[in-house]
Amino acid sequence: MSAYELSEAAEEEERRRKRAPWGVIALVLLTGLALIRNGSGEFDIGPPQPASAAAADSRSAGVLGRAPAALPYALPVRVRIPAIQVDAPVTSVGLDADGWVGAPPPEDPNLAGWFTGGVSPGEKGTAVVVGHVDNKLGPAVFYGLGALKKGNRVEVARGDGKTAVFEIYGIEVFEKNNFPGDRVYASKGSPELRVITCGGGFSKANGYDGNVVAFARLAEVR
Repeated sequence: MSAYELSEAAEEEERRRKRAPWGVIALVLLTGLALIRNGSGEFDIGPPQPASAAAADSRSAGVLGRAPAALPYALPVRVRIPAIQVDAPVTSVGLDADGWVGAPPPEDPNLAGWFTGGVSPGEKGTAVVVGHVDNKLGPAVFYGLGALKKGNRVEVARGDGKTAVFEIYGIEVFEKNNFPGDRVYASKGSPELRVITCGGGFSKANGYDGNVVAFARLAEVR
């Protein structure tokens, strides 16, 4: 193994060592996927909410059995969801000073965030991409997330020049106070992706009371 390869291997081991356990992350996101602490919700028509028929079914075959091999680590740089006209750059987000998952800057409505405490999109495990549903000026990057259907695709362009294409097999909204962290974030043993924003009911006092979660698994690498 070359010195460069050794260095890359050491960096990847350090990244893995620093990743927070999913059980911890589940609690962090439950107590405030702080995403939309700034969500306004003040529109005549709120964001679309998932249909009950779109709930994730772990028994669904989907692309299982013919999924491509997991990819190595690479920073995600852009996310596209053609079905809802999303085409946005991706920034890295970690935990903020309060222990919440950091959100992309709210003043930029067309920006998604990749949570660095998990795997990168395409790696074995569950990657997490978050984004605002709205801001004080109107709809933001994932405003239409709840309108997705099973079979829709999420494309994540990576820094290594590859694009990881994920197929959605479920889209649901969960109460923040009863968030099923283990179900949402646990590794399925293959490359998966969760795209998350705020949703459910809204009040000026408490903001959105739920999170919309899109469940997807790796279907193609381009």
